[in-house]
Amino acid sequence: MRVFGKSDIGSVRKMNQDYMYFSEAPVGQLPNLFIVADGMGGHKAGDYASRMSVENFVDYIQKAPPDAPIRIVDDGIHYVNELVMEKAQQYSELSGMGTTFVAAFIVDKTLYVANVGDSRLYLIDSEINQVTEDHSYVGAMVRAGEITVDEARHHPDKNIITRAIGAAWDIRVDFFEVDLEPGDKILMCSDGLSNMVDDATLLDIISNTYIGDAVDALINEAKANGGLDNITAIVIDPFDEEVN
Repeated sequence: MRVFGKSDIGSVRKMNQDYMYFSEAPVGQLPNLFIVADGMGGHKAGDYASRMSVENFVDYIQKAPPDAPIRIVDDGIHYVNELVMEKAQQYSELSGMGTTFVAAFIVDKTLYVANVGDSRLYLIDSEINQVTEDHSYVGAMVRAGEITVDEARHHPDKNIITRAIGAAWDIRVDFFEVDLEPGDKILMCSDGLSNMVDDATLLDIISNTYIGDAVDALINEAKANGGLDNITAIVIDPFDEEVN
């Protein structure tokens, strides 16, 4: 397995409210772990929400007793959701903060994904397929056939999130399971990438760029198209054996 990830402030924002984490080594009961979170909230609240959620989630996973991996992940997301909700109630400057959260891990040749919000995970082979579903106003419109994917990318309400950590005490998490084949690659990203770079270009970059350079190429493409938001990307090649 080979993994590269990077988070960039973009060309417009004054603060990076994205946060990511990745480990090819075991984390608690999980054999590996990859996370992208995109915070929301005024001033530093979004930055705090994403960082707090990821760091406390990783800590939870590291300490969790043996259980089914998906249950550990689900419990961990509910745990950090309660932390964010409690903190937002305690401090007025953090009121309304929240974050998207997409987490993944690989067992043997199976990819497991948990998602809340509109950060994404794609599976890339000869095509690009979005595994996660966007928990957003425009995401629901796309699924209903009311607008196209391209229209959603430029829709004035594209930033309205319908599910997020910190949005409600009772959080619902989507789970996905994907069988992996040799040649597959995985892209995890915040909407600062997916809103600025179309799927065909994402596919072209990841298919035709060495994985070590692909993350920078993706971020540079998003910035060349305006870089209107923070940009975070993790690219995973599950079958690439690093030679020392």
